[in-house]
Amino acid sequence: MVGQTGEHERLTPAGRKAALGAFFGLWVDFYDIYLPIVALTPAIAFFEPKGISPALAATFGFLIFAVTLVGRPIGAFIFGHFGDSIGRKRTTIIAVSGFATVTFIIGLLPGYQTLGVWALILLTALRLIDGVFMGGEYTSANPLAMEQCPRRLRGFVGGAIQSAYPLAYVAISLVTIVMLALVPAGGLNSPYVQWGWRIPFLVGGILGGLFLIYFIRVEESQAWEADKSEKRATPPLKELFRGRNLRNLAQVFILMSGLWMTTQAAISGLPGLLQQFLHQPAKGVTYGLAAGNFVLAAAFIMTALLGQRYGRRVMLMISGFWIAILGSVVFYLMVTNALSKGSIVVTMFWAAVVTVVCVCPWGMVTTYINERFPTSVRASGYGIGYSLAVVIPSFYATYMLGLGKLMPYAYTPIVLIVLGGILTTLGAWMGPETKHVDLKSVETAPAREGGPVVVTQPATD
Repeated sequence: MVGQTGEHERLTPAGRKAALGAFFGLWVDFYDIYLPIVALTPAIAFFEPKGISPALAATFGFLIFAVTLVGRPIGAFIFGHFGDSIGRKRTTIIAVSGFATVTFIIGLLPGYQTLGVWALILLTALRLIDGVFMGGEYTSANPLAMEQCPRRLRGFVGGAIQSAYPLAYVAISLVTIVMLALVPAGGLNSPYVQWGWRIPFLVGGILGGLFLIYFIRVEESQAWEADKSEKRATPPLKELFRGRNLRNLAQVFILMSGLWMTTQAAISGLPGLLQQFLHQPAKGVTYGLAAGNFVLAAAFIMTALLGQRYGRRVMLMISGFWIAILGSVVFYLMVTNALSKGSIVVTMFWAAVVTVVCVCPWGMVTTYINERFPTSVRASGYGIGYSLAVVIPSFYATYMLGLGKLMPYAYTPIVLIVLGGILTTLGAWMGPETKHVDLKSVETAPAREGGPVVVTQPATD
């Protein structure tokens, strides 16, 4: 039997298969979502007019990435509804089929020399559609895995699933490194700019197909099956946006706004900032960030285990402080070294530290958000809570341009990092501790009571 009925219960074969499926799905999702940042950044001239400034060129790259992130909450609304109404497994298969197909098509697009501005418009539109489907993958696959997981292992399994993000970044970095070695990037007519960038996109589409072959064998969530048998009359989204569920969603939104703001400012824009504005070599940036993300995967597991041991709420609050203080200091050291023409090794060392310090709290996110919502709205609550908060931080590039009028452009992410840390601490403080929550017993209650119903007996973790 799958569930949290026994503290010493082990992960069943069905649970392991669901957890591996969620990891693999998120790995493919993040591989695809970071394609513009890692693989396309050295070739962005393929889609841009000649003669634009470095800051504007970097901004174009940021915005292409941003529209993908904007598509994710749209997908969370759509696929969250279906994940709660037709099942976690079926919804995941539909979503992954969509983004695998769109990613493959992007790898075949002509550039600015052929289509003019329409090349950039097509790329942007397809990345938006890509983001919609990506928003559906984790919206259903991750709740399925959490519902199959024993309570004492939820922190570890959630952290392991989330570690798919940095490992995907490492994978796409390695693919890009190989391509840059075989077909160097340079001017507009260099091999990588003309066609080499396509290979990582085509690989992304193929990886989505491999995931589908695996996920077909994953069993549907027993918790969802049991909840489905109650034949609830209220649609999932309507149920989510009222009473306690709405209060929980608002709290998660604040927490995730902080984490997304930090990630966008310190991580998502880093390759473009380093290469296009700070003029660091593409190969050195790719190697350095790949190393940082490899360490980050282990850091996700560490923070997940700390959250399981000491409580996810307290660890998220503490992480907001270290993001705001330590993250901003390390980012300053990285930029200062680059501007002073210091060693690329030192610059990328600090970039790797920035990556680990600012992003490792995400190791607790999958578990924490799933513990905040009852089964009937868990896919909707998790997907929307995770994704909706990304919209405002997605336009970090425009905030950086505005802040650049008041301070040196290269240092502008520090302001956003501090803001993200503050919001992270505030959002965690507003919510309850969740590590003892029984996912089968998280129920909607009158709004005045606040927080989910929790199981009060201690867990042996």
